[in-house]
Amino acid sequence: MRLRSHTFRAAAVVAASALVLAACGGSDSESGAGSEESSSAEPSEESDAGGGGGGKGDGTLVVGTLLPQTGDLAFLGPPEFAGVDLAVKEVNEAGGVNGSPVKQVKADSGDGTPNIAPQETNNLLDAGADVVVGAASSSVSLSVIDKITGAGVVHFSPANTSTAFDTYDDKGLYFRTAPSDVLQGAVLANLVASDGFSNVAIMARQDSYGEALANQVEEVFTEQGGTITDKVLYNADAGQFNAEVDQIAANDPEAIVLIAFNETTKIIPALTAKGIGPQDKQIYFVDGNTADYSKDFDKGTLEGVKATYPGAELSGDFRKRMLSVDKSLSDFTYGPESYDAVVVTALAATVAGDDSGEAVAKEINGVTTDGEKCTEYAKCVEMIKAGDDIDYDGVSGPLEFNDTGSPSAATIGIFEYTAANIFENVRYITGQV
Repeated sequence: MRLRSHTFRAAAVVAASALVLAACGGSDSESGAGSEESSSAEPSEESDAGGGGGGKGDGTLVVGTLLPQTGDLAFLGPPEFAGVDLAVKEVNEAGGVNGSPVKQVKADSGDGTPNIAPQETNNLLDAGADVVVGAASSSVSLSVIDKITGAGVVHFSPANTSTAFDTYDDKGLYFRTAPSDVLQGAVLANLVASDGFSNVAIMARQDSYGEALANQVEEVFTEQGGTITDKVLYNADAGQFNAEVDQIAANDPEAIVLIAFNETTKIIPALTAKGIGPQDKQIYFVDGNTADYSKDFDKGTLEGVKATYPGAELSGDFRKRMLSVDKSLSDFTYGPESYDAVVVTALAATVAGDDSGEAVAKEINGVTTDGEKCTEYAKCVEMIKAGDDIDYDGVSGPLEFNDTGSPSAATIGIFEYTAANIFENVRYITGQV
């Protein structure tokens, strides 16, 4: 049971400007290269049982993916699936886990409207998943976390950032490679303050993700003496957002933090029509809406918009490896986090000598902290076999899981949109949770 929350160490972010790094410049349900078995989970009768997690494992680590193929976050699906596919491929090329190839089954998480995730989760559990990698949406994960952990299966998200998971009673089976919004919210608030703004509005989705991130931005920004002119929560399923935009415009903020998903394509025109769009006010995006809008808006619409999302700088080598499993990739968001979720799971199963979810969960913290550093699965396994205590540092960052199942140290990228309505990195900031 994990019921302790962790407070952001403000000094880490305040000092993080000294840690700036250099700027760096689809998958579907088909088989992932190198996996022993990779398929879409077959439909099944509604069931809360199943799963390969409870008790002793069967000798084969089964990775289920619950990632967005449809819905407002479908743009995140290709890099996330590719990250899992690459990890499974490389783990199997290195000999698999405990002498057996890793198997993979895939399912669509959607985005909660309609809510297809529970049935898709049943399909993964019925297929014998020992770990479910997903979902991208915090709200979707919250809708299935009890089902997954109740089956004794590890629930491992590459993209959940809501602070709700910091205190959730998850039976010690929930983990994530993306950091809590305690960190992203602090970095974003500090960015807004450092840009010289003191009166700022927040417009956010009314869900676990949007509300938690909005609250964190508000808390850190006001602690620094800033004023939130409005914090407007909206129904993401609404057809238009004129009332919310009118409320924000009435108090004439200097800048606006927009915490959204794909509905950004409706909100930006509404802001612009009211005279508070990107060419009138400084707008800030977050990980949920930092995407390529080159086909959605006229050239120059988003020029100057700034954004934050979790993730370390992507190396050229890892980019090439990702492209080797999906040549169509143009965005790699949360691909490294998806990759690391699988590698950490495989290493934990190796240390445990058991692929069951509960055995794996007990070793996840241990393989990412307080040992000899390693960064590649094959090398890490060699060290484990030699009797060494390992500390895996992933392609997404140092990880260092804490007792809430979240990274205790992570990197947040800061980006800015060009006239082509695409985002480019400005710098990276590393902090602790």
